[in-house]
Amino acid sequence: MDLNAKLTILERMVDIYDQVVGEFDLACGKYCDHCCTANVTMTTLEGYRIHAHLEKTDDMHHLDTIARLALPGRYMPGVSLNRLADICARDGDPPEEHLNPEAGPCPVLADSACPLYPVRPFGCRCMVSARNCGETGFADMDPFILTVNDVFLQHVEHIDAKGYTGNFADVMQFLESDENRQNYAAGRLGAAPEGLVANQPVFILMIPPEHRERIQPLLMQIRSIQV
Repeated sequence: MDLNAKLTILERMVDIYDQVVGEFDLACGKYCDHCCTANVTMTTLEGYRIHAHLEKTDDMHHLDTIARLALPGRYMPGVSLNRLADICARDGDPPEEHLNPEAGPCPVLADSACPLYPVRPFGCRCMVSARNCGETGFADMDPFILTVNDVFLQHVEHIDAKGYTGNFADVMQFLESDENRQNYAAGRLGAAPEGLVANQPVFILMIPPEHRERIQPLLMQIRSIQV
């Protein structure tokens, strides 16, 4: 599958996700930035989409901001989500990972607003809450939304199975290189560089028994996407 087809599928997945989550009563709104942290992760496919958006809107200066404000304590995943699901399904021991809640805000956040909001990664899009996180100190998320999030995140990685997953800042800095973007677009990426991890296809979806029937229409929607 070529890159344009993958990007088209990603766009359609975003539309489907927004429709599904839009049916829930959520407290999220403009200038609500409690979940806009430096710990967000994403795939290279999502990063490529963001980079293309910055080129189109002539906002490439955000790449300099990301490089300058990327915090040393930001979260860097040890394995991708599909790899984690694979390990758990086989009763293996996932690697220990450390997420620093004090890592700070997303490097591109400005005046409590996201300049990349239309093309924000699923890691951001999936953070929703029924109550204001600033008042409760945590996200109040319907259990079914958690399952929906996992399903979408796993499918995005599946589409980008030859790419990488990493912290938002690390993926964007990797894709800032013309050579890296060209190799990615041509499907010529090798072993994941330091700070990023290899993606893999879906081995098993992380769907709890109580949601298996309810999630079926959504799975059919995702799998019926054609380009």
